[in-house]
Amino acid sequence: MLKIAYHPIYKHDLPEGHRFPMEKYPLLYQQLIYEGTCIEANFFEPQIPNNKYIYLVHDPTYVSDLMNITLDQKSARKIGFPLSEELISREMIIADGTIKASEYAMEYGIAMNIAGGTHHAFTNKGEGFCMFNDQAIGAKYLQEKQLATKILIVDLDVHQGNGTAEIFQHNDTVFTFSMHGKSNYPFHKEKSDLDIPLEKGINDNEYLSILKQTLPRLIEKQQPEFIYYLCGVDIIKSDQLGTLSLSLDGCKERDQFVLQTCKDLNIPVMCSMGGGYSSDVKIIVDAHANTFRLAQEIFF
Repeated sequence: MLKIAYHPIYKHDLPEGHRFPMEKYPLLYQQLIYEGTCIEANFFEPQIPNNKYIYLVHDPTYVSDLMNITLDQKSARKIGFPLSEELISREMIIADGTIKASEYAMEYGIAMNIAGGTHHAFTNKGEGFCMFNDQAIGAKYLQEKQLATKILIVDLDVHQGNGTAEIFQHNDTVFTFSMHGKSNYPFHKEKSDLDIPLEKGINDNEYLSILKQTLPRLIEKQQPEFIYYLCGVDIIKSDQLGTLSLSLDGCKERDQFVLQTCKDLNIPVMCSMGGGYSSDVKIIVDAHANTFRLAQEIFF
């Protein structure tokens, strides 16, 4: 059975002037139920995780400053959200969703988090609406529990996974692959194990050709036991924060290729949704929903 992390706190009401499409999370949940792609039994509600799993990735002083809302103003501005206890709890619950979904993926072949993909969170700082790096925490959790040794992170969000790259820069057991817009935020890129920066306006055929040439070879060389897939839909042409020009169908074919590859090679995969910033929230929800539709079709 497909297991999906979802919690009502995923939709956090931000003060006016701090635009971030958090309404997409409950809308996606509702759409998946409405169309019959999922039923209530597919969803589980994550909770606040044990801090020790967050400390596997993040500096204790940084975590303490976040939890006590004592982060200095400059660091808080880089995150982009006005900090609050509820917002910190939200980020921790998202991380727990990815931790638990990782275990479900080991059992069922795939599991998902309606939120997550907080790849701009570094070891000791947050950026770009990210405070705790959920997939990094999940990866270290699996290794700590001896559920997987070699892990591959496939980050296909339009933005480079700079925080993830920094976290694992000296760790040979986690391979970081980021295929992203060359001209997109972050403007200072970290060095992933494999970065593929893409020019503005790249279309479906060009994008998919690069991905289909790269991913199978990478998996063959690295031999991962587990894959984290960050499947942001901010690669589509209508996205307000992206520079690429994929269609909705092209984005769906991307997901189909990644998930089918994992299924064919019998490698468990855990998916975090990542970004999506089209002005029409219906486009965002449909693009994300495609990933869940494909997961059901390919794995179940």
